[in-house]
Amino acid sequence: MSWLAALCFLLLQTGASGFDTNPIGSSKRDSLTHEEITQRALLTATAQACRSLAEAEGRDFTFPTLNVESVASACDASKSSKSFRSAIQSVQRRNRRVDTNHFAQPELHFNNEEFSGGRKLITEGLSSVKASNKLENFEAAREKLGQILHALQDFYSHSNWVEMGNKVPNSNLIRSDTSIGNIAAESRATCRSCNGDDCTNNILEDILSQKILTSGYFNVLPLVSSKPEGKCSHGGAVDQTSTIEPTGGINKDTFDASHGHLHMEAANMAIAATSQLLEDVRKAAGDKQFLQMMGLSRGKPLCFVIDTTGSMSDDIAAVRTTTASIIDRKVGTEDEPSLYILVPFNDPDFGPLIKTTDPVAFQNAINALTASGGGDLPEMSLSGLQLALTGAPPNSEIFLFTDATAKDSHLRGAVIALIESTKSVVTFMITGILGSRRRRQSDGTDSQQQNRLLVKTDAQLYRDIAQVSGGLSIEVSKSQLLEATSIITESSSSSLVNLLQAARNPGKAENFTFTADESVRNLTVYITGSAVTFTLISPSGVSQDSTVTTGPLVTVSQLVGNFKTLQLKSEAGLWEIKMVSTNPYILKVVGESPIDFLFDFLEVSQGPLGGFDILDNRPRAGVNGSLIVTVTGSDSATLTDVILVESSGSGEVNGSVEALGEGQFFVQFDSIPAEAFVVLVKGQNNNSSSRVSSLTFQRQSTTSVKASTVTVIALDSNTIVEPGTPLSVPFSVTTSGAGGTFAIQAINDQGFTSTAPSSLTLDTGGSANNTVIITAPSNTPSGTDVTLTIQAEAPGGDTNYVVQRFTVLKTVTDFSEPVCTLLSRSNCSAACSSEMWELSVRVTDGTNGTGVDRVSLGLGNGTVNTSLSTENSTLVSYTASCCSPDVELLVVDRVGNVASCSFSVRAATTTVVSLSTRAVQSFLLCFSITILGHSLTF
Repeated sequence: MSWLAALCFLLLQTGASGFDTNPIGSSKRDSLTHEEITQRALLTATAQACRSLAEAEGRDFTFPTLNVESVASACDASKSSKSFRSAIQSVQRRNRRVDTNHFAQPELHFNNEEFSGGRKLITEGLSSVKASNKLENFEAAREKLGQILHALQDFYSHSNWVEMGNKVPNSNLIRSDTSIGNIAAESRATCRSCNGDDCTNNILEDILSQKILTSGYFNVLPLVSSKPEGKCSHGGAVDQTSTIEPTGGINKDTFDASHGHLHMEAANMAIAATSQLLEDVRKAAGDKQFLQMMGLSRGKPLCFVIDTTGSMSDDIAAVRTTTASIIDRKVGTEDEPSLYILVPFNDPDFGPLIKTTDPVAFQNAINALTASGGGDLPEMSLSGLQLALTGAPPNSEIFLFTDATAKDSHLRGAVIALIESTKSVVTFMITGILGSRRRRQSDGTDSQQQNRLLVKTDAQLYRDIAQVSGGLSIEVSKSQLLEATSIITESSSSSLVNLLQAARNPGKAENFTFTADESVRNLTVYITGSAVTFTLISPSGVSQDSTVTTGPLVTVSQLVGNFKTLQLKSEAGLWEIKMVSTNPYILKVVGESPIDFLFDFLEVSQGPLGGFDILDNRPRAGVNGSLIVTVTGSDSATLTDVILVESSGSGEVNGSVEALGEGQFFVQFDSIPAEAFVVLVKGQNNNSSSRVSSLTFQRQSTTSVKASTVTVIALDSNTIVEPGTPLSVPFSVTTSGAGGTFAIQAINDQGFTSTAPSSLTLDTGGSANNTVIITAPSNTPSGTDVTLTIQAEAPGGDTNYVVQRFTVLKTVTDFSEPVCTLLSRSNCSAACSSEMWELSVRVTDGTNGTGVDRVSLGLGNGTVNTSLSTENSTLVSYTASCCSPDVELLVVDRVGNVASCSFSVRAATTTVVSLSTRAVQSFLLCFSITILGHSLTF
C-alpha cells in the first residue's frame, strides 16, 4: 500500500469512528479535545511507521483500526501496549497543560494576532523534538511535542485560516524560512460586531478576499481587556474582550462557539496539520527511533547501574555473564530489550550514561568496565541512580549493583521524587552485605563500630528506596550474585504485572490475598528478608508451607542470600499467603499478563476552563482527591474497584469509579491517606471466552505514593536551554499546613551550574515564589536532556517536589532541506526481469548547511551505499532489481531537515519533493474523499 493510500485509509477510518469525548471530570460532550486529535494523529503516524518497516523487511502489514491495542498488535508489539499508551498520554498531558497552565500566553494559542511568536514556538520546539530524538531522549521529545501540537492545532480554531476558504494546512507553520501569509497590521480593522449571537459574517470582507491573516484577542481580566480598535475577539463567556466593540468572536473551539458553524472544518484542518508535523518528525528520526519515542517496541529496557570500584571485579564479571545470557536468549524474540542503558559509578565520579539499542554495543560497554580505585567505604551510588532514572523511559526496571554504602545520601529525596514521577522500579543487588570493602579508616574499635553503624543506616536507605519503587533489596555474597541476578533478570518480561506487594518493618504475622485471573502466566512470588516462614493456600484450598521446597503448589523454589523465589502452578482464583516473621520483609507477587493499568492523580485546574489537570507530584494529604485510571491490554476490561492501600499497613480507602470510555475511569476518594500507599485495582475482563470469564482480575501499582501538605509548582513553559545562557526557572511553594522555614533543594542530573535559594519562609497556609537559574556549558550538544528536581521540605519533614525536563538546543540557522542531484542512472530492457539497475546521486546540504546526517530508503527494495565526497557532499549509490523500478531516498541533515528524493528506472524524470509539500498534496487528495463527522475542542 502506498504512503498516500495508507494515509487516506487511516483518515477515512478516523471519520468513521467519530470524535466524541469524555473530558476529565466532565460529562460527555460532542466536541473533540486536543487530546483526541493528538491521539488520532499519533496512532496514524505509528501505524505508518510500522507499515514502512514491514515493507522494508519484506513483511505483510494490515492497517489496524485506530486504537492503542490494535495498532500495537499490528506492529507486532502487543506486549508494549502499556508503554505505548503511556507515551501517548505523555504527549496529551503536555498538550492539555498549555490550556490549564498557560492560557494567558497568546503565542501558545495564536491569540492576539501573535503569529510570529506562535510560529517561532512551533519551529523552535520542532527542532528541540528532533534533537532529543537524535540523542534518544524520548521523554523530553514527547513533552515538547505535546506543547507545540497544542499551538499548531489552535491556529486553525483561533485564526481565520478556515474562513479564508483554505482547504489544506498551512505547512509554513512548521518551517522558519518561509512566510505563513499576510498578517493584518496592528492598525487594520478585521471585524465588525456580531448580530446578536450570530457571528457568521463578522470578519470584514476585505480581510477575507485579500487573504489577510487575523486571530481573536483574548483576556480573562476585565481591567486589562483592551484590544486594538476594530480587532476581532476570541469570544466566549470567559473572554472579556468579546464585550468591547466589535463584539463577539471568531473561535471555532466547539459547535457552540462564535464560529461553531466552521467547527468541523477546523477539526479537519487540525488533524491534517498534526499528522503533517508528525510525518516530519518521523522522517527526521527514522521509523525505528520514532517507534521508540512512541514507547512501541518488543521488550522492556534493560538498565544496569554498576559500582566500578576496586572490590567489584566479581560483581562486574557476573553482570557480563548475565548480560550475555539475556542477549543470547532474548534478541530476536518478543522480549528483546527495547533499549540498553549502562551507568557506572565510583568515587568521586559517576556516568557517563550509555544508551543504545544495539545489544552488541551494550555488551562491549559492559565488557569494557574495569574495577579500580576506591578507598573509603561510601560511593556515588545515588548519583548514578539519579542519572539512570532520568535517562531511562518511564516505567523502567533498573538494577543497581554495589557492595558499598551511599556517599551521596543527600540525593535521597531527589531520587524518590524521580521514582514517583517516572514510576520506575529499582532493585538493589548488594554483595558482601556492605561490610567487606576496603577502608581508609583505621581498624580501631571505635572506627569499626562507626562503620557498622554506617552500614546499617545505608543498607536501610537502599531498602527504603527499593520499597518505594516496588523493587527489592537483594543481599547476597559475591559468589551468589550471578545466581540471584539471573533469577531476577531472566524472569522479567515486558508483560510483567504486579498482583501484590507489601513491606513490613518490623515483621509480623499477617495474611495476604491476591487474585490470579486466567490471563496471568508464570505466577511468581518474591520474598526478601531473613527467617521468614509462610504458608500458601491455592484457590482450590490446597496448602503448602515454606518447609516444602516443591509440592502441589510450587514448581520451583530458590533461595539465594535473603532472596527467595517461588514459581507457582497456574490456577485462577483467590490465593492466600500467610506470612510469619519478626524480621523486616518484602513480599511481591508478579505474573505475565497483557492486562495492566496506568494512573495519575488529578487536581482542580486553576485555569479559566475548569476541569482537572494531571498532578506531576504528590497529592495533598487528608483531603478528597481524584485519579484517572487507564486499563491497558484489553478493549473490554471494566474496573469495579480502585483502592488506596497503605504500603506498610492494612489501612484502605475505597474510591467511587466512573467509566469514561476507551478504557479510562475517573475515581474519586473522600480522603487521601497520610501514610504511604499503593493503588490497587480490581475488575473484570469481559472479553474472555472462558466459562469463568467473570472472574475478577487484580493489579497493584509498584510505586508507593506519599501524600503531602506541601505543593511545589514550576511556573514557566520554556523547556529549552541555550548553551552558555542562564535559564530562569520560576517556582512556587505552597503549604496547607503550618508555616515556617522550608528547606529548598534544587538538583539537576547533568551537574550543570545552578543557583537556588536554600530556604523559603511561608506563613501558615501560605505560599512563596522564587527562581532557580541553570546554565548549560557552551559546548553542550543539542538534544542533551537535563532533569531539574526542586524539592521543598517543611519544618516537620513533610516534602514535595516538582520535576522539570529541559532540552539543550543551540540556535538553529539551517532551515534548508538537503538537495539531491542525479549523476547517473542505468536502464532496464524489460518491465520486470532478472536484470539490475543502478543509480548514482550526489547529496549536498548547501553552503551554510549543517551537513548530511543520514540517507535511508523511504521506498525501494535495493541496496544503498554512501561515501563522503567532500565536507558537505555525499555520494549515494543504489542498486536494485528491475522488478523494483522505483526508489525514494530520505535525506536528513544534522538538524533534522528532511528531503525526499524519488527516482524511477521507468521514467527519465526525477522528483524531489519536500515533506511539507508532499503532505499538503496528500491531505488535499484525502480530504476530497474524507468526511470527519464530529467536532473539536481547542
